[in-house]
Order: sequence, then C-alpha cells, then structure tokens
Amino acid sequence: MPINTSHAIGRTDAPLIEDTIGHHFEAIARRFPQREVLVSRHQGQRLTYAQLDRQANCLASALLRAGLAPGDRAGIWAHNCAEWLLMQIATAKAGIVLVNINPAYRATELEYALNKVGCRMLVTMTAYKTSDYLGLVRELAPELATARPGQLQAARAPQLQTVVQLGVGNEPGMLCFADLMASGSADDAAVAQVSAKLKGTDPINIQFTSGTTGFPKGATLTHRNILNNGFFIGEAMQLTEHDRLCVPVPLYHCFGMVLGNLACITHGATIVYPNDGFDPLTVLETVQAEKCTALHGVPTMFIAELAHPRFAEFDLSSLRSGIMAGSPCPTEVMKQVVERMHMNEVTIAYGMTETSPVSCQSSTQTPLDRRVSTVGLVQPHLEIKVIDPVTGASVPRGVTGEFCTKGYSVMHGYWGDEAKTREAIDTDGWMHTGDLATMDAEGYVNIVGRIKDMVIRGGENVYPREIEEFLYRHPAVSDVQVIGVPDQKYGEELCAWVILKAGQTATEDDIRGFCKGQIAHYKVPRYVKLVEAFPMTITGKIQKFAMRDQMKQELQLTDAKTA
Repeated sequence: MPINTSHAIGRTDAPLIEDTIGHHFEAIARRFPQREVLVSRHQGQRLTYAQLDRQANCLASALLRAGLAPGDRAGIWAHNCAEWLLMQIATAKAGIVLVNINPAYRATELEYALNKVGCRMLVTMTAYKTSDYLGLVRELAPELATARPGQLQAARAPQLQTVVQLGVGNEPGMLCFADLMASGSADDAAVAQVSAKLKGTDPINIQFTSGTTGFPKGATLTHRNILNNGFFIGEAMQLTEHDRLCVPVPLYHCFGMVLGNLACITHGATIVYPNDGFDPLTVLETVQAEKCTALHGVPTMFIAELAHPRFAEFDLSSLRSGIMAGSPCPTEVMKQVVERMHMNEVTIAYGMTETSPVSCQSSTQTPLDRRVSTVGLVQPHLEIKVIDPVTGASVPRGVTGEFCTKGYSVMHGYWGDEAKTREAIDTDGWMHTGDLATMDAEGYVNIVGRIKDMVIRGGENVYPREIEEFLYRHPAVSDVQVIGVPDQKYGEELCAWVILKAGQTATEDDIRGFCKGQIAHYKVPRYVKLVEAFPMTITGKIQKFAMRDQMKQELQLTDAKTA
C-alpha cells in the first residue's frame, strides 16, 4: 500500500502471549510472590501475588463445585473491590466466561443481560449509595424467597441458578461470597485439570457495549484478546514490578479491567483501588498515601481532581505515568496533568470494547506535543487504516475518514448475534469503529469525532472536537461539549454546553464573542448553554444524544427532514 495512504502496521519485535490468563498470572506470581498485587483502600485489604493466586485457586474450585463448567457464564454486578479482581482471575483459571454487568443497570436491564448470554451465576454487591442491588435482584427473581441457594428457578431468568451476594450474613435463596469461598479448596486438582485444557483463543469475558440506540450487544473477548492488550498497554507505560497504579475507573469496563488490572498483573505491578466509585478527594489521598507512580482516568476525572479545592494539599510527586482515555482528551487538560500532577510520562490510549480495547497509544517517549494532540501510534501486532466510509478505500494521510483496526485484539464476536458481528467486522477481518480519524505523515492518529456526531451545517462538515479544543482556551472554561441540533435553514446548527471554572463568570455572548474572528463563522456555536455537569454514563462517557434531545425540547426544534 502506498506510504502516503492512511495505513499502518504495528511492531512485532515482542511476541504475542499465546497462553491463558490463568497460566500467565501463575507465572508472574512465581516471579513476584511477595510483591503486593492489590491494595483496596476502602476495604482495608492488601494481597500479595502469592496470596491472590492461592485465593483465586480456591474460588475457581468453589465455582466448579457449584456446578459451573468451562464455557458457562457468570455475571459480576459490582463496583471496584477485591472480589472483582478475584473473580477475574478465578474465572480465567476455571474457563468460566466472566460477564461484566454495568452497576447502573436496573431490574429490566439486568434481566436482559443475564438472559442474553445465559448466566448461570450472578455475583452482586448488596447496595451502593441509594441503590438496593439485592432488592433489584429480588424484583427480577422473587422466587429467591423460597429457593435453596444454588437451586434458583426464576421465571424471568430461567438459566440463572445461583446468586452470590458480597455482603455479610445470610439472605434468602442466596450464598454469601465468604461461604462460596469456603466451599472451595486452593489445592483442588480439578482446577489444574480444567486449566490445562484451556486455550488462549477461548472466550473468557463478555462486556456489554453501551450503545445509544437499541439493546446493548455482548462483545465476547478471549484470553488472547485481553491478555495481550493488557501487556502491550503496560509496555507503552513502561510498567515494572516497582510501579503502583491507582485505578479509579470502573472494573466492569475495559478501562479498569484491561488497562488497569491486566496491565499490572502482566508486569508484576501493584493495583490500587482508591474507592468503590470515583471520588476525586480519595484519589488524591490514595496517590499520596500509597505513593502511586501511575494514575488512570477519563478526562472528566482528571478535570475533577485538578479542580478540587484541596488539590494543593497533596503530594503527588510520586506520579510519573498513567493513561487518559475513554473520550477525547482536551489538550489543555493534558498539559495541566503533566505540569500540576507530575505525570510527565502520561500516555493517551484509544480503542473500543470490541477491540479489547486499545488500538493506538502514545508512549512515555512520545514528544509532548504529539501526546497532547494525538492518540499515538498503532499498537504492536495490530494493523490500522483510515478509510472513506462510502468507497472503503484508504484515504491519503491527513484526510478524515473512518478508523478501522485488524489483528489479535478484534473480538471473538457479539454473543449470539452473527448479523451484528458481520456488520461490525468485514470479511477481511477489519473492525469498523464508526470513529472519524486522521493519520499524519508519521503515523500518529487523531480521533476527530464519531461519524454520527459529525455536524453538517449548510453543506460544511464540522467536527465538534475542533471547536471544543478551541473553547478550552477560554480562561473561564473548565469543560465543554459541542453538539449539532436541528435547524430548518442549515440542516444543523452548533450548540456548546459549557462548564465554567469555580469562581469564574462568563455569559453565552462572551463565549460566542471569544470565537468570532478566531474560527470560521460556520464553526461559531449558535447556541451556548452554561451547565453544572454533562449527562454521562457511569464510565464517564458524555451522552451527547441526551444533550441533543434536551436542546431539541428546550428550543422546540424539529429535524429539517421531518418538518
């Protein structure tokens, strides 16, 4: 393929790991038995690699003795905790497919997830803030009231047999996690026998994609998918057994489970959970107390940490690296993370659940100007290209098109949905992401938005990311999101939602005035809305569709094509 086309292939000098997660973890545990693998601050728990390996063997034994077999699905519905990591390792050892269930789900969504993939077991937290998780489980399966633990027969979840709750004490029809653990043996020969028959290409994890329309799809990932991705992510960060990574991002999402847990355990590093859910103060406290060398987060998390009124009280000088990902990373925020949080080697990662997730990442050696303006280069053993969405041909370098990726990281498929799988992965194995990107002459990729987020105003293609980056330069702006809203004359008009910095003031006219004469007239937002927060998912992804719907209602706008 010509060098001036948007196509790149990753390095292959480090070989792919062709083992299972369980076997690879055991090898790391033998190398670093007494090193801490986990610090769960809110639980007051610390585990060494040797301790976690033994406990995971015990839990794997318990899962098999509970009647689960390799290939069966077990759901986990919980925020960050030691038990989450334990389930991740134990299910991998036993060949049981771990199903990540979003803690934001309610009874009907839980019902959909469990039935879509046929979960035989559910491990659930008891409560979080105002959410009563056991109440939601009982709403779905009232038969628990009279069922014997492990023998549930629920009309709305017919394949679910066992519910395990993470609290203390007994609940009707449920096992408690401690009792489940007690039923296993760390020296159970059955675990070794099962583990010996597993292959790296076996599915081991299902994650539901958070689509804005339709039902979530279960992206099915193999040992090979996520183990290698975690390893190469850690390589880009230059992780070693001396690193301590603070993980405030949720484990049910790839960011926590792969970029956090698996990046660490493939390098003998320490995972540190500051809390069960995100809280900027506990992140700052944890980094100082545990002398964390790396910190993960989506941009909104870093913004909240930087803006915290007690930020200056904490010594963050132990930090050197980490990852900012999950949504486009504002240049100004990135600069502040480097300067004020000492994260001189912070990296940017880009990907999607269906690609395990990372396809591109900057490294600790990437020049700062490239780290703040791109998502880095193609990851090892992967192939990427930017195509014309209409013709499918690779576009010239510098031209916007759809980002596609190919290689070991592409998912096994959507669980039970071959049609949707074929829509996403073409016959040549390319995953079509739906993201708009450019690739420069040196192969650095910049994500400019989603195909569905691109605004077409009077025939001009407008990329919200470009306008957002410009508005971050306004001295009063803390965060900004730009969307398209219907317009009868131009088809679409631009609308900017703006969060101001604490103690700063600005009007809608001030924001528009800042743009005039500085960017093209058609890029100046017609509408500006000052807000306290953006609607977002539990993982920190902005829900632009919700913003768009709200503006249509507030401004009484109708789509031009239906007016």
